[in-house]
Amino acid sequence: MMLENGAETYRVEDTMIRMAGALGIENAHSFVTPTGIIFSTEGDALTTRLVRITERSTDLRKVTIVNDVSRRLSQGELSMKEALTLLKQTEAANLSYPFTVMLLAAAIASGCFLIMFQGTWRDFIPAAISGGIGYAVLVLTHRLVSIKLFAEGLASLVIGLCSCLWVSSGLGHDLDKIIIGSVMPLVPGLLITNAVRDLMAGHFVSGVSKGAEAFLTAFAIGSGIAFVLAFYSGEGFF
Repeated sequence: MMLENGAETYRVEDTMIRMAGALGIENAHSFVTPTGIIFSTEGDALTTRLVRITERSTDLRKVTIVNDVSRRLSQGELSMKEALTLLKQTEAANLSYPFTVMLLAAAIASGCFLIMFQGTWRDFIPAAISGGIGYAVLVLTHRLVSIKLFAEGLASLVIGLCSCLWVSSGLGHDLDKIIIGSVMPLVPGLLITNAVRDLMAGHFVSGVSKGAEAFLTAFAIGSGIAFVLAFYSGEGFF
């Protein structure tokens, strides 16, 4: 659950070991990668389990809840059955924000990033609308096609088209700032952060793999924008 919702691999391993120790399993070993978890116990009954991770998203609230359950279990405030019940309830709960709220947040964030990168307020609305449209394309495309890189590339292409149309129509002024602000909701900030933290913690397999995923995402975003700019002359296309 933690790995599927954006937690670092070293945090997942530490949580598993702590919870196992709280339940009397002293010789427990865990090995976590972004796509799988291997957990084994020693003693009278040697047990090993492998869990495959196929879907990954970002829901830090679930990560926080699992962390809290782990601490309370380690401190003896929860029994094994109570902790298992809480974890199952958390897994079944839909704690993410509605699509409309995330769309609005992406739009506002795009406009704010434009200002942060020294853009002008007259480009705030174009950047906000372009960023919102791009985020909507990302989410809807990813629901239809499981290839995330394709969805990110298509979303950045749409953002590039919208930004160029704003400038061509005279409603937008600084094309570079509008594009930069609009693509920021697509940038894999959490993925880059987790990659660096895993590398610092000595988890080189996970750190390098997450770094490669972040690089591919950045490449998809850049490719979509570059494709649009290749056909844009400053006053229109072709």
